[in-house]
Amino acid sequence: MSKNTKKVVITLAVLAGFVLLCFLLSLGKVDNFNDKYAGQDLSTDVAGLERTGTYSGYIEEHSDVKDAVKTIDVDIFKFTSEGNVTVENNYEGAEKALFTDIESTASWEIDIPETGFYNIYIEYLIPKSRGVQAERGILIDDEYPYEIAKNITFSRIWTDGGEKKVDNQGNEIRPTQVEIYDWQSKLIEDDMGYVNEPLRFYFEEGKRKLTFISENEPMYIKKLSLNAIAKEKTYEDYLSSNPSVNASETAANYLNIVQGEDSTIRSESSLYAKFDRSNPTTQPNSVTYTVLNYSGGDTWRDNGQWIEWDFEVPEDGYYNIMIKARQNYSRGNVSNRRVYIDGEVPFDALNEVSFDYRNDWDCKDLADENGTPYKFYLTKGKHTIRLEATLGSLGPILEDLENSTFRLNQIYRKILVYTGANPDQYRDYKININYPEIMDAMKLESMRLFKIVDDMVAYSGQKADSIASAQTVAQQLERFCRKPQKITLEFTSFKDNVTALGTAQLNLSISRLDVDYIAISGTDVKPKKERANFFTKAWHEIKSFVASFFVDYNSVGDVYDDDGKDSQVIKVWVLTGRDQGTILKSMIDDSFTPNTGIPVNVEIVDQGALLSAVMAGRGPNVVLTVNSNIPVDFALRGASVDITQFEGWEEVLSHYKESSYEQFRLDGAIYGIPETQTFNVMFYRKDILDELGLTPPNTWQELIEMLPTIQGNNLSVGIPSAAGASNMQAATTAVMSNNPDLSMYFSLLYQNGGDMYNEAGTFTTVDDEAGIKAFDDYERYFNDYGLPSIYDFVSRFRSGEMPIGIISYQTYNTLMVSAPEIRGLWDFTLVPGTEYVLDDGSVYLDRSDFVAGTATMMIDCHDGKKEQSWEYMKWWADPDTQVRFGREIEALLGSSARYATSNRDAFSQLSWSYHDIQILNEQWDWTVGIREVPGGYYTGRHITNALRKVLNDKDDTRETIIDYSVKIDDEITRKRKEFGMWTEVKPIGEMEE
Repeated sequence: MSKNTKKVVITLAVLAGFVLLCFLLSLGKVDNFNDKYAGQDLSTDVAGLERTGTYSGYIEEHSDVKDAVKTIDVDIFKFTSEGNVTVENNYEGAEKALFTDIESTASWEIDIPETGFYNIYIEYLIPKSRGVQAERGILIDDEYPYEIAKNITFSRIWTDGGEKKVDNQGNEIRPTQVEIYDWQSKLIEDDMGYVNEPLRFYFEEGKRKLTFISENEPMYIKKLSLNAIAKEKTYEDYLSSNPSVNASETAANYLNIVQGEDSTIRSESSLYAKFDRSNPTTQPNSVTYTVLNYSGGDTWRDNGQWIEWDFEVPEDGYYNIMIKARQNYSRGNVSNRRVYIDGEVPFDALNEVSFDYRNDWDCKDLADENGTPYKFYLTKGKHTIRLEATLGSLGPILEDLENSTFRLNQIYRKILVYTGANPDQYRDYKININYPEIMDAMKLESMRLFKIVDDMVAYSGQKADSIASAQTVAQQLERFCRKPQKITLEFTSFKDNVTALGTAQLNLSISRLDVDYIAISGTDVKPKKERANFFTKAWHEIKSFVASFFVDYNSVGDVYDDDGKDSQVIKVWVLTGRDQGTILKSMIDDSFTPNTGIPVNVEIVDQGALLSAVMAGRGPNVVLTVNSNIPVDFALRGASVDITQFEGWEEVLSHYKESSYEQFRLDGAIYGIPETQTFNVMFYRKDILDELGLTPPNTWQELIEMLPTIQGNNLSVGIPSAAGASNMQAATTAVMSNNPDLSMYFSLLYQNGGDMYNEAGTFTTVDDEAGIKAFDDYERYFNDYGLPSIYDFVSRFRSGEMPIGIISYQTYNTLMVSAPEIRGLWDFTLVPGTEYVLDDGSVYLDRSDFVAGTATMMIDCHDGKKEQSWEYMKWWADPDTQVRFGREIEALLGSSARYATSNRDAFSQLSWSYHDIQILNEQWDWTVGIREVPGGYYTGRHITNALRKVLNDKDDTRETIIDYSVKIDDEITRKRKEFGMWTEVKPIGEMEE
């Protein structure tokens, strides 16, 4: 045997041995940490490091209380109230109903015959309003029983607004979603799904007060009662309660396939029919056309979301149900659904039907643990089946994980106060001696986390990646308890691990599922369980490959040729993404083109392609979502169109605040319509400010006065910095160079009575006294008060390290999605203002706030289609269009993609709570926009340079801003000359004396 051959044989043998070892290890039992917490009381808390207001704590506090056995009907028309609460007669089929408006309070005095736990049952209808869920807070004797009761949501009902359509490319287009206004009923439940049964409320015997506080959306109430805690019905109970009948041949051999895409109603507009080309067994199927063939998907992910289908059976009798579904979203996780038949869960086993992770469709019988299908008694005629997302048995595990994350953040902040964010690695802080309670808390939390890992493994059958972070933190805490000196050495990684734990909790709570179809069959029928094999998959891929040469999968909706009868077609470019383009094109095809007769082609392009396309004469007629500087830049070169030449432009802009289109003005013309906008608000942690005895600052001076208290606890405040974007996930040199955030400086400039340019826009005024004062005030926050210039706000806010932060209001969406462990512990309000005493002695508070955004712009294509383009722009800027687009994009991509429309009338109809809209609208009233001027790109660049020079080199603020203002003026003058515009020399009075 040659030398090379031996090497190959040895290498192969080693690889084979390694593979065999991995295989044998995979067969072994998953690690079990029972010995680490066995016999320990994990329900106790360390004083000062506990979480209060939890539901589990409430139940434990009343552990000796029995469940009530009698239901109490509440006379809802004997009420006391605040705000708009009225009795309505003959409303939507109800003889009488109680109307509760937004910001109202309705209370009822109830005579409780026996002390015990009750469920609260309600029958309600949400009328036409903003299309979002209603929210109510529930108080007993004027107190919230637990945190969950502060925010109980009530879903709406959505359905298809017509039949599906087919575009001229042969692709199916889903119908628009419309709302149904009908009565619904529910037992009050935990919206997060951590409690997998109706919430229990403790009532003592005697006169008790029940109060509903309207937090969001109006609502009618038809019935309200305190229900006795019902005993769950078993499958055997269900069978015994239904008649014993012999199935007819018709019923026994009946088979009805209810397609998933044909659902009738749903809890949210995002749960519409979708299409799938990836699997050959999806029904119906096509590799060449878009065919709607399933429901669910990524948007069917949160507890409480439901989809309902109608079906019929030919005879009275017993039937089986099979669901063809797919959970290929999260390996190691389980998606659970609760099954309702005709509005009720027939028996307890259907409270939690689990779908394990699989790459292919899973044809799952509703069956017992032995695989024997359940028999459902159905009478002849129509019935409904509803699948509702639920966490099931996973809920209590996630509640423990959330509470653990909360306590770990408390531990982190306790240590932070003592050591600071960056402890000296060469100093022994003796935390175990100075803070023994922290060590006790770490030990206890480590055991809790090990138990959570074991519970999760027992639940899912494997150790998923998402729970690995809990094990990492548990082991790190265990290491800290053995060697306390490692706490400061690993302090940063400890914080990162706790953040990862919060993210894991979020990922585990997501319960996505696809439904291809539901089979309703007689007891003698066994529906075919379709699974794709190697050959069907291979043939499917071959067909898809061949089709890719002939089918344009990137075309969106109806596509028109720009010649002959379609010569009036206009071209619209979308610079965001395919999802946005698809929704936009669907809206155009079903509302704009039919009403105006103007055909539209939508193309999805990169923003960098716009300039070169326009220069080549191949640009669009209208372009959406361009940066705020583009309209004026293109106007200076004769490429964009002044909208003030068209009829109705004042009406279009009446839906916008003037600050939103200030950036699109030039010499009396306006070259764009605002599309999206952003401005700053102040976020704050309510719990931490309460601990420190502070309230959110109203003025900058109040913020400065509370800094010693905040910083004395080694906490900090975040304000936008020229050193880097404060919402970036990482701080790097590239971030510092490319993403300065000057919004805070601009706000201070206007709060001090300054402006960026003179009225004619021929030079900057940042070097006048107001500009110099704003510049000096701004740099002091970093140089004198030591605020951080680069930071990840979301991470620090979650941990509590940064209890106050001034940042874009769109951060709200990020926090709602990514930080479930601090829900209810934070809020936002107006940015601090600058206070002035007027001549009459009154106090004036200026809260000016810089606004930026994107625009819709018309390109001058010289093709005679300006009027058609203007008709499109008017339609796109209409409030109804903006509301529909905003709702559909949020429905598709989730709340983190909430549309930041500049249209004020549309903004108030999006999914913000009533309280949030009030704050945002008030801050919006204070927004100011900055005009674009020739050479204006130098302004932000040199103000950033000036700020960094002062921050890094500690140069004099007055001299620095004056020096850089000269450079700004020089560039403005040069560009004005280049474009043939008049120039002027800055008056001496405007310069340094």
